Amino acid sequence: MRAYQVQTPDGLEDIKLVELAEPEIAADEILVKMKACSLNFRDLLIPQGGYARNDIRPIIPVSDGAGEVVAVGGSVATHKVGDRVVGNFFQEWIEGPMGMAGLHSALGGSINGVLADYFVLKANAALPIPEQLSYEEAATLPCAAVTAWHALVSIGNLKAGETVLLLGTGGVSIFGLQLAKALGANVIITSSSDEKLEVTRSMGADHTINYREHPDWENEVLKITDGNGVDNVLEVGGVGTFEKSIASAKVNGTVSMIGLLTGFDGPAFNLSVIFNLLHIHGIYVGSVEMFKAMNKIIFDHKIQPVIDKTFAFSDALDAYRHLAAAKHFGKVVIVNDN
Repeated sequence: MRAYQVQTPDGLEDIKLVELAEPEIAADEILVKMKACSLNFRDLLIPQGGYARNDIRPIIPVSDGAGEVVAVGGSVATHKVGDRVVGNFFQEWIEGPMGMAGLHSALGGSINGVLADYFVLKANAALPIPEQLSYEEAATLPCAAVTAWHALVSIGNLKAGETVLLLGTGGVSIFGLQLAKALGANVIITSSSDEKLEVTRSMGADHTINYREHPDWENEVLKITDGNGVDNVLEVGGVGTFEKSIASAKVNGTVSMIGLLTGFDGPAFNLSVIFNLLHIHGIYVGSVEMFKAMNKIIFDHKIQPVIDKTFAFSDALDAYRHLAAAKHFGKVVIVNDN
């Protein structure tokens, strides 16, 4: 089969297209023909050695893949050949709290991922694709959508009428917008692009802030909320936005720590966390249980994932470059052209 491999920590240009043997499956696994996969910011870091726990090479990258089952292990009764499935990001996090085994089961990081003609999933970590979604749409769900669900619902216990702050218009934030509106929440979203903000308003965003026009955007958040702040911030920025996200949260509010788009290391202490009794939660994608609960909402509310652009499998590195340019709105998808 064709597969891409991260072979060095020297960057995107050292991701190589190689020929490998079709993988064999264990009794509790299924073999999936890849129809589509989607990229996340994480996929830009792994070829640069940016994930210490997942610093394994050579490795097939990318966590988010959807496809058709072509073989099932001897003990698998939940799936059959021909099923449309999507895999959970963590193959060993099925339900309940995360454990160490789960942390070492991340597709495309600690184990081979999905950027290949075929990939292997644990049968209990493969979910049926909601019937209204294409393979391309389903492939956007495992990392970005489940992360947003974990932050909003599993941790945030989001209720109708509450207010969520979303930073930017990447995958997590756009799924956060769609899920929050489906659950009856109010949404404030930021971007440096008025055009992108206009699109978010058409999707239901209640308030938008251009952070280039308002570099102290936390003050705009407070104005919008009458000085109270928001119930939950989906903090995808990292060091460059953390302090502002803290300032945007209400008393007893939640800051869901998700990403590091602006850097890795920053202030470790902020007195507002104490004085405002804030809940700071690290969010690292989610479990199969969370994925299933989210899929019900996606099905019930007919949510369609937003795809910015699709690329052929043979042009996968162009997809990486498009993501790295950070001009996308929603998800970047690679489609198997074999």
